[in-house]
Amino acid sequence: MNILLLGSGGREHALAWKMTQSPACTKLFIAPGNAGTAQHGTNVNIGVSDFAAIRDFCLDNEITMVVPGSEEPLVNGIYDYFKQDETLRHIPVIGPSTEGAKLEGSKAFAKEFMLRHNIPTAAYREFSADNFEEGVAYLRQHSQPIVLKADGLAAGKGVVITSDHEEAVKEFEEMIKSAKFGDAGRKVVIEQFLTGIECSVFVLTDGKNYQLLPVAKDYKRIGEGDTGLNTGGMGAVSPVPFANQPFMAQVEEQIIRPTVEGLAAENIIYQGFIFFGLISVDGAPHVIEYNCRMGDPETEVVMPRLQNDLLELFAAVPGQQLDKLQVYEDPRAATTVMLVSGGYPEAYEKGMEITGIPEPAKDQLVFHAGTKADGDKVLTNGGRVLAITSLASDLQVALAHSKQTAERISFGGKYYRRDIGYEFVS
Repeated sequence: MNILLLGSGGREHALAWKMTQSPACTKLFIAPGNAGTAQHGTNVNIGVSDFAAIRDFCLDNEITMVVPGSEEPLVNGIYDYFKQDETLRHIPVIGPSTEGAKLEGSKAFAKEFMLRHNIPTAAYREFSADNFEEGVAYLRQHSQPIVLKADGLAAGKGVVITSDHEEAVKEFEEMIKSAKFGDAGRKVVIEQFLTGIECSVFVLTDGKNYQLLPVAKDYKRIGEGDTGLNTGGMGAVSPVPFANQPFMAQVEEQIIRPTVEGLAAENIIYQGFIFFGLISVDGAPHVIEYNCRMGDPETEVVMPRLQNDLLELFAAVPGQQLDKLQVYEDPRAATTVMLVSGGYPEAYEKGMEITGIPEPAKDQLVFHAGTKADGDKVLTNGGRVLAITSLASDLQVALAHSKQTAERISFGGKYYRRDIGYEFVS
């Protein structure tokens, strides 16, 4: 198989690493990729939503499968683009249709979908410029804390949680009237705040069947003890101790099956990953959000624990044959510690030389997130730079190994959280 993987982050490096382990992988191309993905295939200077250039590349290089890593090409309609082009429709795209990608692309759509299919989630209302004053009145009497979410994609920054009514009104006005998040905030979802502990659940679905992948938990805040600004993710662990068999049985019965069956019942084409961002409220799972792709940095712990041939799983998707397979998990624990640039998630510098990156080992991998090659050097090229993943008998040992390697790697302004997995280790 000749595969085109779309993306340039740690998630894509982990997917590239995993796919090239398959004997079915003949050639792997990554667009645009990074210094790490180049270790597993050929980086191609094409943007993930440049569909015309992607089309030409697929035809010129006899691509037999396209794997979008991030949400952008999916929400922008790459699945439909391929299906509507006679020269491309034979190439499977591992991801949902434009309508299916609305589960991530529109918070309001996702909430309405969950309501229709009785999927547990926080109570909510949605507002726009058309009913702005009604929204202000609703906020002023809302219980605290108050959760405001921009309806569309806002690069992970479209969620505000506040315990102040006036601040909530100010944020609401900035979203709708001042376009704080651009078009993403033209509609705002105001949500009940749920208290509990979160985890990330992933399935691969063919539109009829699904396979459950290893469960993970990520850490979004920049500061230790889950303080400070939200980021794209500072680390992850898998497995998640509280996501035991009884909890996951509830997740499957109340959330996963109704989602997959609901999509099919509404004739929404969905053949790819579904990411369920869940919160356990007194042991009962609720959906915080859907994503239409794998998470980052969760992919960096999920893929090392997945013992299956990933391409065998992907190949079963177009023909709805996933029920013929079974997923196997590595019994070891996996932990990822993310090294980030100084100043992230706000302003940071790029172009710092990185030294001390170890060679891959059977119990440790370093996935590149924001890097680029400069001759023999590797330079920083993003806020999140490297994801250090370790495998060990338990989370505590794995975390210790990741932190040891984090200390050995150097670049200007390097920062990382030393408390990833803190709820689960003594």
